[in-house]
Amino acid sequence: MDKAQQDALKKAAGIEAAKLIDNGMIAGLGTGSTVRFLVDELGRRVEEEGLEFTGVTTSRRTQEQAEGYGIRIVNIDDVDHIDVTIDGADEVDKNFNGIKGGGAALLWEKIVATNSNKIVWIVDESKVVDTIGKFPLPVEVIPFGAGQVVRRFEAKGYKPVLRLDADGKPVRTDENNYVVDLHLERIEHPEDLAEDLITTVGVVEHGLFLNMVDQVIVGDPNGPRVLTNANK
Repeated sequence: MDKAQQDALKKAAGIEAAKLIDNGMIAGLGTGSTVRFLVDELGRRVEEEGLEFTGVTTSRRTQEQAEGYGIRIVNIDDVDHIDVTIDGADEVDKNFNGIKGGGAALLWEKIVATNSNKIVWIVDESKVVDTIGKFPLPVEVIPFGAGQVVRRFEAKGYKPVLRLDADGKPVRTDENNYVVDLHLERIEHPEDLAEDLITTVGVVEHGLFLNMVDQVIVGDPNGPRVLTNANK
């Protein structure tokens, strides 16, 4: 699938997901290429349909895009709930376990998600897999002692790689932390791995989002299809 086809599927999924947001809602707005199409569509609805809602964003990038459309964005600590959060995902399997953090926003994404009444992911069909892990698993670590954390992960066979930017410097998250990507190929026991990662000193958060999502909207050539998590 070329990029133009993939973008068309992402856009269709984003437009479909925008229908979930009604007047008066508090909506979590995720981060990434698919979410950009969602925010574009919400901006259109604000301008053309007079849609009024309040947004909580998972990154500064999304905040700037949304505010450009006149969407009201507030701090997560200024709301008592979030009705629905719509975000992308890097991979999602048949058990509704996902990997997120390809855009280095996993910590904010997980904070917004865990404070949401409903979580929806929008993906193109290439992101739907049998077993997660082919996409490198992002882990957010604080800079102090990051090299020690990487060595610990190496000893466990996690194949860690410190994420670097185009200048060869460590990528910084919105909280100014580093991201270490684990090249695992297959994650057979995601709960065990999640527990091991979060109890590693120096790790702030990991990109495993396990059985958290309520619905996944998949951009499909035949039109968006919705997968519903029966365990939620």
